[in-house]
Amino acid sequence: MTINQRIQRGAAAALMIASLGACAGNSLGNILGGVLGGGGGAQSGQLAGTVRSVDTRSQQIAIQQSNGQTIGVNYDNQTQVVYQNQNYPATALENGDQVTARIQANGNSYYTDYVQVDRSVRGTTSGSSSNLQTLQGTVRQIDRNNGLFTVDVNNSGTLTVSMPYNLSSTDANTFSRLRSGDYVRFYGTYVGNSRVELRQFY
Repeated sequence: MTINQRIQRGAAAALMIASLGACAGNSLGNILGGVLGGGGGAQSGQLAGTVRSVDTRSQQIAIQQSNGQTIGVNYDNQTQVVYQNQNYPATALENGDQVTARIQANGNSYYTDYVQVDRSVRGTTSGSSSNLQTLQGTVRQIDRNNGLFTVDVNNSGTLTVSMPYNLSSTDANTFSRLRSGDYVRFYGTYVGNSRVELRQFY
């Protein structure tokens, strides 16, 4: 009887450990699936939501899902942002843009190499023309990969100017010809204390 009892107890303990292991595995899968959007019916490896911020220093996009959870997703110079069949740098993303990002999990962090802009915030807001400013100054630095340049503007210090989604071919050519030291005139709207989005060179 003693030997049989020991065998039964050993079998019960083994069964309990196996059950706990299965539960832990399921929990981890549920958490990962939720972050990747699997819980919402989206394909694994995709994250859909609204852009809340783009940190150019740490190269991270904060995307808020429909359930309110915000996920930080890393990007680099190889990351493609596509809007209306045109490619843009990740820095062209704006707060409020609705996007679907293809992401890869790497430990506790996430990386995206492709972001589809489903709806641009600028396409859903009105009255932005009332914030249009006429600006001019001397170009200091140019970042063509990220669609940015800095300019010293009279009475406004140094501004960072970003290219918009719907940049015209004329403005694109002007941007490609910019050199440090050039004096430029342009229309833009402020999107921060020292950040402006270009509307048009003139």
